Amino acid sequence: MSRVSLSSWTLRRRVAVLFVIAGILLGGIGTTAAVTAVDSNDNLDVILNKTGPMRIAGQELYSAYLDQETGIRGYALSRSDQNLQPYQKGLTTERDLLAQIETLNDAAGTAAIRADLALVRQRAADWRQNVAEPAIAATKAGDPAGTTAGTAQFDALRTAVNQLQGSILTLRNKAVDAAQQSSSVLVTLVITAAVIILLVGTALLVLLDRLVNRPVTELAAQVRQVAGGDYQRPITSTGSPELRRLATDVDGMRRQIAAELTEVREARAEVVAINEELQAKAEELTRSNRDLEQFAYVASHDLQEPLRKVASFCQLLQRRYAGQMDERADQYIGFAVDGAQRMQRLINDLLAFSRIGRITAGFKQVDLAKVLPEVTSQLEARTAEADGTVTLADLPVVEGEEPLLTTLFANLIGNSLKFRRPDVPPVITVSAERDGDFWKINVRDNGIGIEREFADKVFVIFQRLHPRDAYEGTGIGLAIVKKIVEYHGGRIWLDLDVAQGSSIWFTMPAVPES
Repeated sequence: MSRVSLSSWTLRRRVAVLFVIAGILLGGIGTTAAVTAVDSNDNLDVILNKTGPMRIAGQELYSAYLDQETGIRGYALSRSDQNLQPYQKGLTTERDLLAQIETLNDAAGTAAIRADLALVRQRAADWRQNVAEPAIAATKAGDPAGTTAGTAQFDALRTAVNQLQGSILTLRNKAVDAAQQSSSVLVTLVITAAVIILLVGTALLVLLDRLVNRPVTELAAQVRQVAGGDYQRPITSTGSPELRRLATDVDGMRRQIAAELTEVREARAEVVAINEELQAKAEELTRSNRDLEQFAYVASHDLQEPLRKVASFCQLLQRRYAGQMDERADQYIGFAVDGAQRMQRLINDLLAFSRIGRITAGFKQVDLAKVLPEVTSQLEARTAEADGTVTLADLPVVEGEEPLLTTLFANLIGNSLKFRRPDVPPVITVSAERDGDFWKINVRDNGIGIEREFADKVFVIFQRLHPRDAYEGTGIGLAIVKKIVEYHGGRIWLDLDVAQGSSIWFTMPAVPES
């Protein structure tokens, strides 16, 4: 039961438990090491900052007492106050050293040294009281016999100082032993921590290898088999619960991909069949368009001669026999002449329409500022007849064929002159503005305008919006304009937001900047 529950543990949970156990152990080791380090520092402090200075002070104290004895002996022999100076200096040094040792011992807190200090003070006081001071007094009184005693008491003082030094040395040795023991404990703790870290690292590596590395390698091998085309191969994993869930998700994705792939293959087969059919129809349509265009050109060209004969003979009939027959005959002949002339105009326009894009000299840089004056010059008579005005704004240089662009503007400006309002002089404005790699060109007039519902019909070939007797023309002019614009890679549209008249926009490729 515990094995089953343990196998259900996630990798994150196992790693967390492992690190918690290691953290507790390392925390205990760290705490012990901190306490041991503090104790070791205290011992080092005793060795370096207390017992060391105390031993030096003890040696200097012994020298101070020797200086005092030497001063007493020298004074007794010489009776010179100058020889008494070592004794007096020794007293001062004694007081300082005893105070220093007592202060250091208070920090160390050693009772034995405190007792030894008291003994030294007592022995020193006894020696001074019983030997030194009487000797000084006797020498001053001229009694040399009073200076020969006191050797035993000074030996007792020397023994007390040696006992103090021994107690200081004992304290130092204890501190040294304690410091060595603390160092051993710290080394042991460091080794233990290293072993724990090594064991945790090893356990982590084994855990990752069993639950991640090998299962991921097996899972990757299965995925490669599926990627190689074996879409029916199930994907499983024996690793951690996370990897088992990942394998389940990947296998679900494999099943979905396999199902969708089947649908894609079926759809691809349908698309291939449809594409083949569309390709065949496109080739057929291209061939039909080419044949139709060739037919339009040939028909237009070949109809010129017989139509010219029909028109010529109809005009001869009209000139020679006008008034010689009845009125109905003259009317019929007039109908024939008018029909022949309109047929001739239709054929000419159709021939011009079919030639756009077929007969080309290649695109060049065309300065519209030079093309438009030529166009207005060609339409000068019609403009003057209508009392119209053509205004040209700053016009750019574009990429195109100059003859086609001349035809384009001639048709647009000609339409503006033709579809003018009665008794209102036409005003036509041609302007341009930059739009990225193209120029947007606008031809605007104040004529009768174009209704919104006819916006998509005005550019259709042979499409007329007005009766033939109201406005002359074949209805192919704007179709030619649209074909010229599209041949140049642009587009054309009707601006329906103008309040009066018509406004036609089209684009032309700008000359690339050097």
